[in-house]
Amino acid sequence: MPSAVRSSRGSSALRFGRFAAMGAVAVLILIAGVWASWGTAQHVMLTKGRERGTVEVTRCAEDACEGPFRPLSPGSQPRATVVLGGTVAVEEGRTYTVVLKPGGAEAVRSGPAGVLYAWVPLGGALLLASVVVAGGLLRTRAAWVMALAGAGLLTAAFVAL
Repeated sequence: MPSAVRSSRGSSALRFGRFAAMGAVAVLILIAGVWASWGTAQHVMLTKGRERGTVEVTRCAEDACEGPFRPLSPGSQPRATVVLGGTVAVEEGRTYTVVLKPGGAEAVRSGPAGVLYAWVPLGGALLLASVVVAGGLLRTRAAWVMALAGAGLLTAAFVAL
């Protein structure tokens, strides 16, 4: 009888260890997604005190586009050139609403498209973490919710851009 007791204790310890390890991996994936998104999202979502305006894109290179900045917020100064990093869905000759990052000439898109684009890394993290939650934690309902939220965020960003 003692061997049966040890066997059930051992399997429950393994089960708990797997649950703890997979839970930690899922949480780390989600934290990394929020961390990657927040670097841009903070400028787009918390615009109070930041310079807002428009940029008419005049030139695009491989990884950035640039153009003159026309201010829309009080206290903003026009600039001859600002840089829009990440040229996803940015075309020469078009005008985009932007927010300038403090202390430089780097701009990020604002408005609904900018907010959704800023949170794309979180959408990818939700999709990845859903696989860990389903396979490692055996929580299929939670995994489906996470996967649908991630896919919805990525789809909305794609449509908005």
